[in-house]
Parts: sequence; structure tokens; C-alpha cells
Amino acid sequence: MDKKAMYKFSYGLFVLTSAFEGKDSGCIINTGIQVTSDPNRISIAVNKANFTRELVEKSGRFNLSILSESAGFEVFRHFGFQSGRDADKFAAYPDCRRSANGLYYITAGTNAYISATVEQSVDLGSHMLFIAIVDDMEVLSQDPSATYAYYQNEIKPKPVQQPSAGKTVWQCTVCGYIYEGEELPADFVCPLCKHPASDFEKKSI
Repeated sequence: MDKKAMYKFSYGLFVLTSAFEGKDSGCIINTGIQVTSDPNRISIAVNKANFTRELVEKSGRFNLSILSESAGFEVFRHFGFQSGRDADKFAAYPDCRRSANGLYYITAGTNAYISATVEQSVDLGSHMLFIAIVDDMEVLSQDPSATYAYYQNEIKPKPVQQPSAGKTVWQCTVCGYIYEGEELPADFVCPLCKHPASDFEKKSI
């Protein structure tokens, strides 16, 4: 089975933000769609390991900033390669503003944001699905939305490591980090993006 077939889905990329009891956080997600137009509802799916998911569950509110092709890799690194449990992602972060619901949205590298209130949540195992009513939204730029394929081809940096010839390596599908060795430890965590061993692919050089 070729897992890369999943990359052919034309999903967009978003910064999901929420807050609860004075704690703000945000994370990168790739599943956000409109599910009804009257009333206007959207759905998002968020990995249950993400701290932002906890804030959405507790507060029942979120903003979804739609990333555009003008977004640099720094946006993805900042919101995707560190946890809100360990870092205040909005401390001294300049490219954000609070919307009418009091939550942050991202102002650079995005073309719109949507504010929403959760109506339903569904436990999907690894992810939580939230179905939400749209409260507010605003267009921020006319730049095209960034798809997952665009991110892979145009934004994500290419690996700078040069693996030894004749070696078996494991490459992180998220950030490109390379681990040399015949076997990748099951509990290995990428030192760059903090993704688990399940996000690595085995390759022979």
C-alpha cells in the first residue's frame, strides 16, 4: 500500500486557535471544510494529542486562519513543531490579532479567518471532529489558499543532511529529518518537528 496516495487529497492548511481560562494556543491542521450553508457550518478534525484540541473542547470556540501560498515555513514551524503545553506560541508573536470573540487569528501568510462555536464533537480515535456554527469571518488577502501538495512541493524545506552512501535511512515525512540505521526505535521522536516514528519512511541510499 502506498501511503503517499493520501497526499493527493486537495486539503487546505490552517492555523487553528483557541483559548481557555487565559491560555491561548494554536496548531496546524489540514482538515477544515464547510459542511452546510444554511445555517453556515464548518467541521474540523484535530489530533487528540494537540493542546489546542483541549482548549477547543473546554471553551467550545475556535478561530480557523486559512493559510495562503504566501505563508513561509516559519509559520508552520512555529505552530506545528512545538506544543502549546511547553511554549506560549503567542508570546512576542507579531502577526496576529484578536477577533470579536476574543481569540487570536493569524494576519500574515493567511487569506481569511473564520470564527466558530462548537455544536457537536465526535471522538474518532486519534482525532476529535468538531462541527461548528460560523459566527464571523473576514477575507484578509487575495492570495491563493495553500494546499497540502503546495506545502510539500514549495514551502517545506528540502533535507540538508547528506546520508552516507549505502546506508539505510528513515526520513521524517513532516520535516525531512533523516535518521541513519537499519531499524528506527518505536519510541523515536523527530528532534526537529517532534513527530513520532510512525511519520518516518524507510529508504535505502
